[in-house]
Amino acid sequence: MNPNEKALTTFETRVRQLILRFQELKKENDDLYALVEKNEQDIKALQARLTQADNDYQSLKMAKMMEITDGDLEGAKARVAKMIREVNKCIAILSDEQ
Repeated sequence: MNPNEKALTTFETRVRQLILRFQELKKENDDLYALVEKNEQDIKALQARLTQADNDYQSLKMAKMMEITDGDLEGAKARVAKMIREVNKCIAILSDEQ
């Protein structure tokens, strides 16, 4: 084999190696793009769930605030009624002392 043939054979071998490496990298690149796409879809789904959960939380918080307000209103009414009874007792006691 003369030097030109040897150089040509070496060149062919290198080109084949480059082609194989290119194919490997292309497949890896395609796999990575597919993984990125899947992850983006997962992120969108999780963002949608987060938004829904946040909306649910806000609704529950609002409902709880209304519930507490109603409870406070009833408690306030009871306290006012108790104070009125105490004032009436005081008035009665003062009336008896005169």
